Amino acid sequence: MKTKIIKRIKSKKALIGIIGMGYVGLPLAREFLSKGFKVTGFDLDPEKVKKLNNGKSYIKHISSDFIKEYSVKKKTLSATSEFSKLKEMDFILICVPTPLDDHFNPDLSYVVKSTESVAEFLKKGQVVILESTTYPGTTEEVMLPILEKTGKKVGKDFYLGYSPEREDPGNPDFRTGTIPKVVSAISKDGKEIVKALYDEIVESVPVTSPKVAEASKILENTFRAINIALVNELKMVFDRMDIDVWEVINAAKTKPFGFKAFYPGPGLGGHCIPIDPFYLSWKAKEKDIHTHFIELAGEINNSMPYYVADKLLRTLNTKGIPLKNAKILIVGVAYKSDVDDMRESPALKVMEILSKEGCRINYYDPYIPILPATRKYKFDLRSIDIEKVKENYYDAAMIITDHSDVDYKNIAKKAKIVIDTRNAMKIKGLKKGKVFKA
Repeated sequence: MKTKIIKRIKSKKALIGIIGMGYVGLPLAREFLSKGFKVTGFDLDPEKVKKLNNGKSYIKHISSDFIKEYSVKKKTLSATSEFSKLKEMDFILICVPTPLDDHFNPDLSYVVKSTESVAEFLKKGQVVILESTTYPGTTEEVMLPILEKTGKKVGKDFYLGYSPEREDPGNPDFRTGTIPKVVSAISKDGKEIVKALYDEIVESVPVTSPKVAEASKILENTFRAINIALVNELKMVFDRMDIDVWEVINAAKTKPFGFKAFYPGPGLGGHCIPIDPFYLSWKAKEKDIHTHFIELAGEINNSMPYYVADKLLRTLNTKGIPLKNAKILIVGVAYKSDVDDMRESPALKVMEILSKEGCRINYYDPYIPILPATRKYKFDLRSIDIEKVKENYYDAAMIITDHSDVDYKNIAKKAKIVIDTRNAMKIKGLKKGKVFKA
């Protein structure tokens, strides 16, 4: 069976099914399509399915021209909400969200539901691979029992693997096909098959087990979360000392070894860094281990929206501007620069804090024209037309996300003061008197 599957991979006859056509699934589909594979995208969102089948993209860094080329012209990409078509696939790659619940516990409901859908239509010889970031043990402890309830056995009737996504939306230097990919599976044959598949689109890095692969992804993101927490804490310390943390970091990074630059901000955002470390922290409790570093980093990073909001409120007070009905412009609501993704964006928390203080909030973000509702926040707002705003109309503008194509000098004209959480104004050479760092 292994030989037959690998032969289908090499001949590009293997049919690839991807569950979850979002910021992980769609870029992954792009790589397989580019290498000559047929891909079927599975998603419960009818709007995504419709757009893909009509040759339209909904993610900024993947062009509609590319989608149209493969879905309309070559017809090697199709999308569907009919999960019964899973039985037609050779490979099923699961790329669904793994959020936290309100108590910072892992929410694996999307993984579980997807696995149950796969189990319903599982056939002999299929290869199932999880890509979602999760705690060590998920593939073997959560997914495997669901799949084996069918009576089929892993390594004999089907194969089960784990290969963590490493997407970095908006990064011009890396894309799915240029980032080495950790691969693993339950059983030796399974690992060879999973490696053979990913070798077609990217350099693969095999490890001994899914647990190791799951832990490697958690380590990558925990490393970033802890170091970001460090510079966030130092920002608050240096602010009290009247020291520019950005200048300190730029000086430190001239050392050619032993230091890696991380930068402070208004909090963490995105689908990985604010969430993934808590998956490991939660799992560690099963082993009676308290993850002090991870939880302390989480506390610091989660406190940053409160810190920058307080900096704004105190600055308004020193300028004699009443908080109630103060007109505030939030610049950038995406979770990072140059992306159209606002999942877990710290801007949302900052907006909530300021709104509770009685401030009147608008936002400007050319990448997110409408602010969609999330599980936590329900703002009924649209991005303003910055060109129609009069000079000094806003009492304050707060830069949360530093998109590279925003005219920050123009932003400064529209507000009496600017609270800059990203050092964007200094980079643009704006006069210091109007800008307050946070």
